Amino acid sequence: MTDATPFTAENLSSLNRIAHGFFTREGGISHGIYASLNCGLGSRDDTKHVLENRSRVARHLGTEAARLVSVYQVHSASAVTVSTPWERDAAPKADAMVSATPGLAIGVLTADCAPVLLADDQAGVVAAAHAGWKGALAGVLDETISQMEALGASRENISAAIGPAISANAYEVGDEFRDKFVAADAANAAYFSIPDGAAKPHFDLPRFVLDRLSGLGLNRVEALNVCTYAEESRLFSYRRTVHRGEGDYGRQISAILLA
Repeated sequence: MTDATPFTAENLSSLNRIAHGFFTREGGISHGIYASLNCGLGSRDDTKHVLENRSRVARHLGTEAARLVSVYQVHSASAVTVSTPWERDAAPKADAMVSATPGLAIGVLTADCAPVLLADDQAGVVAAAHAGWKGALAGVLDETISQMEALGASRENISAAIGPAISANAYEVGDEFRDKFVAADAANAAYFSIPDGAAKPHFDLPRFVLDRLSGLGLNRVEALNVCTYAEESRLFSYRRTVHRGEGDYGRQISAILLA
């Protein structure tokens, strides 16, 4: 397959001047466990393959490969404002990017964590956030919105979409994991359940992220509700790779661009 066709969100697709995509594992040139659109430069895939894959993503969004940037993700609450591309080795450590620069695509890499793309087309501000459980709990979404506002965005004009992420059905955790969330806010217990026949709690990351976004006063928030673990033919999954003992895994990219 040669067409790097992503999932898109209805609310972002309806905006002017915005191009976006929650890209899948389809449409690239990587092989084996990385097949085929692996965009993770931190993986052990052939770098030339990853760069070509990222180039295909950039072309789909209408920009050049050098103008598709991503950060060195560290599961934090940190967000950075981006105005110009950086060299790959100079990528800052953060988990979200905000930009008001036309033609600059900003993207986050995931393989179970929740990718979030945001835009205020009236102000001309876009953002991409990597919301794993650590970052989401620590406030990466709040920080992303704050930095969008610093560039002139308004919460009531911001639309946000959550891309493919691991579902509660596949996300078994330990009691100590649940305790971290409940210690932060007792209401977080609602995001955990023990399915019939299971011994341990399961965590609903997409719902947690959706509720965090909904509580920030944004214009419109939607979730694709696609599970990375279940959709093996279309999506990479870190947890699926661990269960199979494969040693490494591909990463899909979710990116947004102000035209």
